[in-house]
Amino acid sequence: MTFFRKDEQLDSIGDRILETTWAEFSHLARNQIALTWIVYDPPVSVNTGGALSPDAFWNHPIRGYAYRGLERIYPASVVKLFYLVAVYEWLEKEMIVTSPELQRAIRDAIVDSSNDATSLMVDVLTGTTSGPELPPAPFETWKQQRNIVNRYFQSLGWPELESINVNQKTWCDGPYGRERIFLGELMENRNMLTTNATARLLHSIVGGVAVSSQASQGMMKLMERSLDPEELAADPENQVTGFLGAGLPENAQLWSKAGLTSQVRHDAAYIELPGVSPYLLVVFTQGKAQSQNEAILPFVSQQVASAVQEL
Repeated sequence: MTFFRKDEQLDSIGDRILETTWAEFSHLARNQIALTWIVYDPPVSVNTGGALSPDAFWNHPIRGYAYRGLERIYPASVVKLFYLVAVYEWLEKEMIVTSPELQRAIRDAIVDSSNDATSLMVDVLTGTTSGPELPPAPFETWKQQRNIVNRYFQSLGWPELESINVNQKTWCDGPYGRERIFLGELMENRNMLTTNATARLLHSIVGGVAVSSQASQGMMKLMERSLDPEELAADPENQVTGFLGAGLPENAQLWSKAGLTSQVRHDAAYIELPGVSPYLLVVFTQGKAQSQNEAILPFVSQQVASAVQEL
């Protein structure tokens, strides 16, 4: 069961887009891409400043398409969206208090995709810190605390979140000490998301019902991306070049969060194009060749942007 309904038209277009993508990129295996695509037909229920109540929003029908949408995949920095929602929830419930340093970390984690900033967010959310190995009993307590974000998302009762794991920090070089032990000898405890789970979380943010209307609008501001070529050229670490935003015309509006490692290249985006229905697109690609290829995600995005004209 998913939060969107399957649709014959989108199934046909989605399958065609993937076949075109595989024809264009012969090295991309069929099990190295996952995709979820949501279309917001009129009357549009998202990016309205939270005009709909949560009940009205979740009962508003939407149609979508997914390919391998339930496959668990290492999410890289896309997981920062989940920590973002959790931080706003904790602040709303007064479980934590804000500070200039926390606000700086929230901004840098999403706008610049800083791993160091994300580390602080995880510490604040869980009341844990990184460091050397711990004795067994304190380590059990530490692990229990580190899973509080997982417990929060499971409490939402969304079927899409049942298989996810969001209890690890994001790293540049990798974890050490208690963090490495917590990850597991075979990295079996690493973060894992699906494109469907990511799409539902992003859907809730864009819909203004993630935590609260005000919180959702704050998250949207952090995810907004410029498509201005001069701005992108001035920031080589931007989250547009090589990602879904690179397949869009300059007059598009984009809110997104990308993820990149030596083994994956992902993006989760909400997109508005003039004169057509807005849509949400989450694409995960796996494999070293895919992570280094800056053309795949823009190609898929361009195909979807063109297809929206047909709807």
